[in-house]
Amino acid sequence: MTKEPASSNTALWALAAAQLVAWGAIYYAFSLFVVPMESSMGWSRTATNAALSVGLLVSGLAAWPVGVWIDHGHGRQVMVCGSLLATAMLALWSQAHSLVTLFIVWIGLGIAMAATLYDPLFAIITRRFPDSFRKKITLITLAGGFASTVFIPLTQSLVHAFGWRDALLALAAINLVVCLPFNAFALGRDGPRTGHAGHPAANRRIHAAATQRALRTPTFWALAVCFTAYYSTFAALTFHLVPLMTERNVSTTVVVATMAVIGPAQVLARVLWFTIGRNVRPSTMGIVITTAFPASVVILMLAGQSSALLMLFATVYGGANGMMTILRGTIVQDVMWTEGYGAVSGLLSMPSNIAKGIAPISAAAIWSIGHNYVPVEWTVLLVSLVSAAAFVVAVRFTGGREHQSSEAVTTR
Repeated sequence: MTKEPASSNTALWALAAAQLVAWGAIYYAFSLFVVPMESSMGWSRTATNAALSVGLLVSGLAAWPVGVWIDHGHGRQVMVCGSLLATAMLALWSQAHSLVTLFIVWIGLGIAMAATLYDPLFAIITRRFPDSFRKKITLITLAGGFASTVFIPLTQSLVHAFGWRDALLALAAINLVVCLPFNAFALGRDGPRTGHAGHPAANRRIHAAATQRALRTPTFWALAVCFTAYYSTFAALTFHLVPLMTERNVSTTVVVATMAVIGPAQVLARVLWFTIGRNVRPSTMGIVITTAFPASVVILMLAGQSSALLMLFATVYGGANGMMTILRGTIVQDVMWTEGYGAVSGLLSMPSNIAKGIAPISAAAIWSIGHNYVPVEWTVLLVSLVSAAAFVVAVRFTGGREHQSSEAVTTR
């Protein structure tokens, strides 16, 4: 077991800051460049969003090999190289004069996302701190939850002041200055978590066996269905929420207010998890979270133009997603095991990340049938119910044998 250094809190907040910047610069900034690129380059919205979808698909495909490398003790190198790649791709994007270049950029950014965002960091933290990973993951997601709050207005200001190309160069510089050194120095040297430090081959066999065991476990497959269904519906609704409300003649003020509530709701939900939820069984928290999302969809379907119901929707919707991030980072260790976690987590991420890339386009195709978002909402609701049911199945297969959080035990 790795002993935590005295400076671990400083390192933890440095990693949280790196996550905030990585999510903000790579993921949340994209939507703010779509219209400027259309105006200056004449690219269609379908083409630019297709580049994003390709990036998300690549991220899903890269998740498993990234997890394997982390299991083999290369977590620091993975995240440092990912930060360098993200910086290079943002800089290349600023010089894009063809759609081919834009697609190359997003292929690179897809790999960078797989190497730098929550999943690889959660795998590293779980590997190094098996007794306190839940607390650390929760604290990191608290800071990461502000990524959209910080970077959407920041990116908009950069685009307005300097144009989209120089704004991308600015984001590349911020990523280089913050993410690269923070990931390099806060992570420090890596190594096997178990007692096989001198036997890397034996360590690899242990992780490979754990991965093969996961593929034979019904709990793994139930969790895979749960997360794939959840993230596909969340992506579909997130990228279509503004046009959905616009179609219903919701005022611009209410639309902006609704979108603004989602981010703080995520952070508030994570605070509640940290203060109260850690004393609750993981399976119970998971059922609450996976049930809250379809409940939010029902609220949206009933909301119409009601600002009160839309605010309620945004609160439940954002809160569910905020806690889902923590659940996704901890439930495997709670209902399965920690050996080979990087690879197992990567295998779980592959279908869900691929679904993230396909879902927005699929939702657009459903909408195009009747130019109406009602069928999209019903589809999202039904698939989200599949997610909730799959989580219940995953818990039932564990037989109630959950690993107890050490933090929770000490507070009881």
